[in-house]
Amino acid sequence: MIQPPEIIRVSKPRVSCDGSGDIPAALGHPRVFLEIDEHGYVDCGYCDRRFVLIGGVADTPDVVTKPDIASGASL
Repeated sequence: MIQPPEIIRVSKPRVSCDGSGDIPAALGHPRVFLEIDEHGYVDCGYCDRRFVLIGGVADTPDVVTKPDIASGASL
């Protein structure tokens, strides 16, 4: 069974991800900046982490079942 993405709730619509988390940053992936749009969440194209805007339209328990949104990603 495929594991659901890691969900990170954030307070600002612009986030960065380097894949580190519990591992050293050198073992992650290149840092990318992501913009949360009207969907209320965005997924990192490298590590599949899902960033959800606190109080946004996607800030619900069923956010795990929503489709991938990688738009707004930039290097």
